[in-house]
Parts: sequence; structure tokens; C-alpha cells
Amino acid sequence: MDSSMFIGTWWALVPPLLAILLAFITKEVYSSLFIGVAVGALLYSGFHPWESFVNFFEIMKDSMNLNILIFDVLLGMIIVLMAKSGGSAAYGKWAGTKIRSKRSALLATAGLGVLIFVDDYFNCLTVGSVMRPVTDRYKVSRAKLAYIIDATAAPVCIIAPVSSWAAAVNSYVPEDAGISGFQLFLSTIPYNLYAILTLVMVFYIAITAFDFGLMKKHEDNAAKGDLFTSGAEEFEQVSEDEVNPNGKVIDLVLPVAVLIVSAIGAMIYTGFLGGAEDIITAFSGCDAETSLIFATLVTVFFMLLLYLPRKVVTFKGFMDSLADGFKLMVPAVTILIFAWSLKGMGDALGLADFVGHVVGDNASASIFIPAVLFAAAVFLSFSTGTSWGTFAILVPIATAMFSGGADMQMMVISVSAVLAGAVCGDHVSPISDTTVMSSAGAQSNHINHVSTQMQYAAIVTVISFAGYIFAGFVHVWWIVLGASLIVLLAVLTGMKTYLGRKQERADG
Repeated sequence: MDSSMFIGTWWALVPPLLAILLAFITKEVYSSLFIGVAVGALLYSGFHPWESFVNFFEIMKDSMNLNILIFDVLLGMIIVLMAKSGGSAAYGKWAGTKIRSKRSALLATAGLGVLIFVDDYFNCLTVGSVMRPVTDRYKVSRAKLAYIIDATAAPVCIIAPVSSWAAAVNSYVPEDAGISGFQLFLSTIPYNLYAILTLVMVFYIAITAFDFGLMKKHEDNAAKGDLFTSGAEEFEQVSEDEVNPNGKVIDLVLPVAVLIVSAIGAMIYTGFLGGAEDIITAFSGCDAETSLIFATLVTVFFMLLLYLPRKVVTFKGFMDSLADGFKLMVPAVTILIFAWSLKGMGDALGLADFVGHVVGDNASASIFIPAVLFAAAVFLSFSTGTSWGTFAILVPIATAMFSGGADMQMMVISVSAVLAGAVCGDHVSPISDTTVMSSAGAQSNHINHVSTQMQYAAIVTVISFAGYIFAGFVHVWWIVLGASLIVLLAVLTGMKTYLGRKQERADG
């Protein structure tokens, strides 16, 4: 069978959509992703058995990001060492004296997520390792913790001028766009409705203790002592006899501080190596992945010097932590490898080209362009599990529609819609690497995280879509953003009131 009939056509949608559908039906993500990749290999090879087998592993090999895998394993080692030293337990006890309620624990988690805006991978795993002892103490479900981590990772990175995401967007803006990539990024921030509304929703939920849908089931179970609902067996916790009872808060706080400072320092340094002349351009041209690996290595050596002389961890226990950290990250690493392979299959089948042609051929210079681009970005990012890939495809299309500076404000709004839609699709996609990282950071069952988060994200998605239709008429950011915020708060408050009364009637 001729494989060309499947490349660059709607057939390219089949592997990712099949994997996502199977994941929700079976509640099992490994086999679902494997089947999606296998079907993609069959389509790409024209159903030739041997070529399908070869292409399956060739594309898997080419799609893997070794830097991120190394970073994951080293960060897993750091998390295990923090637990063995007694630092995590000591921090949990200390935080319990400062954070005296579940609401405070949720707000502290969201606040830390907002503060770590340099990189989403770094955000997901760091916030999880630091705040997990605190949220466990106040019976916050792992699904809720994963949601807060995920909802403050990519959304805050995409509106932070100093982040790896800003650098990515900057690189995707064509030179003939009539505006520099960094200037365009800054202009899109107030129009990035999905990111801003998601952050507002996180803090609203934390303050009001409002839960609904599947998340409420998880929170009700957590209140009874079951933090996982299902999937606890995925994560091998450090046994209590391995934890040093004499650990101190500094055994967690100092390594985290070293990790953050060394990561930011390495990003700035690699940016200047690339020819940057100031800190802003250094971040926009940094090598984020190498910087994160460097930061984790520095932190591991710092922990060696911090722990061994004080004998809070033995040398054998320290070295065993590398294998233990790898074991901790096996679920995340396995999903990441299959998710990257699925994206590679999509690239091989021309999925991006197909969506790009559909959008480019059907979009016209009208007030509905931002909403159309938002929907296209959500779909493409959800199907491929990558927001950066979506930026690369749709940002040039959005800028080309308004080339020559004919309508600069509509260009800004349209690019904002692409960025927001890409983050939205990435946020809810079960095959997204940031979604996987959030599950790993919270040590939550992956499907639990995806299914609970999707219901929350749906509200923001619909309001954002309506907001971009409104933005097509009203080219004033504070009116568009203000109206969208009012609608979001009104919807959430209305739902809270209605569901509260419904619960009262059921209890009565």
C-alpha cells in the first residue's frame, strides 16, 4: 500500500486521537500510547510489517530528548535524597507550624508555582517535591496537587518575559513581521486569556475551597485519608527506616535554593555565550536544557557536601539514591518516551502541515481570526502534546495574515490566541510532557490528573474562546481581559452556589 496517501492528510490525526481515546477508555496510559505509536508506524510505512517495525524504533529513537531524561533522573535523585536526609519530613513539620490550614497549603503551593517562572519542567518537579509534605499533611489529594502544579507551570511561563518559553516564542516570529519577537511577546501578555484566567481560577479554588466533578471525589477521598484514590502503587516511596529522624529544614531548603540559583545562573551564562548583550536577551537565547542538567548536577554535589559530613545520609545511601531516583521517575520517563514517539509519528505523517494548511486555507481577514486560531492551536497542541511545536506552526501563519504592519493590533491579538490555545491544548493533553511532569511532581496517577484537570480547564477554555471573539471586535486589552475575568468569576461563583445548594438538599 502506498504510504503517501496517509501523509499530510487527515489520517495523520488518527494515531494521537486513538491514543488519547484509549487512555480515557482503558484508564491505562502505557498501552494506549504504544498502540497509537504502532498505528502511526503502520500508516507511515503503508502497512508493510518490517518497515513498520523499523520505523517504529527509528522514530522513537529520533524523538527522544536525552537531556530531559537525564534531568528527570537527577531530579528524582534529589527528591529521594531530600526524603532520606529527613529534610522533607522536617520541612513538612516546620511548614505545619506556619501553614495552619488546607487553604494556606493550597495558596502556598500556587504561590510557589507562580514564583518559579523560568521553566515549566523545573516548575513542575520542584514545586511538587517542596510542597508535597505540606499538602499531604492537610489531606490535599494528589490529583488536586497535580492540577495546581500544572496550572501554574506553563500558564505562568507563557506570560513571563524572562523564561525559556519567551525565548521559544521569540525564535518563531519571522523577521518580516514588522515587530521584533520579544516586543511581540510582551504585547501578547495582557491578551493571553487562557494563561491569566487559569491562574485566577487556581487562586479562586484555593481561597473558596470549591471543588466539582471528579476532583470533588478525589478531595472527598483525601479527607478520609486516601490521597491517591487510585494509582498509589506507581510510586515507591522511601521507606520510613531509610529516613533520618534528625533531618533539618535546611536539608530541603538549601538544595532547592542551590537548584534555583544555579539554574538561573546557567541560563544567563549560556545566553551570554550565545552572544547576548543583556540579561533579557540572555534568557531569550539560553540553552535551557543544558542549564537544568548543570543545575541538578551542582545540587547533587552540594547535597553530598551537606549531608555526608553530618552523617544524615551514608555514602552507600547517597549512591543508592541515583537508582532510587530513577525508579521514582520510571512512570514519567516511560510516558514521556511514548509521548515523544507519538509526536514523532505525527511529524512523520505531516500532522502539522495538514493542520497548518487547513487553518491557512480557511482563515480570512475577519474579526473571527483570533477565535479560529485559538481553536486550531488547542486542537493541534492537544493532539501532539506540544505547545512549542504549535507555536512554530501557527505563529508564522498568524503574523503572515497581517504582514507589513497593516493591522498590528490584530496581529498581537491573533498571536496571543495562538499562544493561549497552545498552552490550553498542552495543559489538558494526556500525552503532553508538562502534564506528565506534573503527575510525576505530585506523584499522582497520570489518568487521575488528566481526567480531573480537564473538567476545570474546560471552563477557562470556553470563556477564552468567547473572549477572543470579543477581542476581534474590541481591540482594547483591558476591556477584553476585564470582561473575561468577570465572566469567569461569575461562572465559578454561580456553580459554587448551585452545587452547594444541591448538596444541602441531598444532605437534608
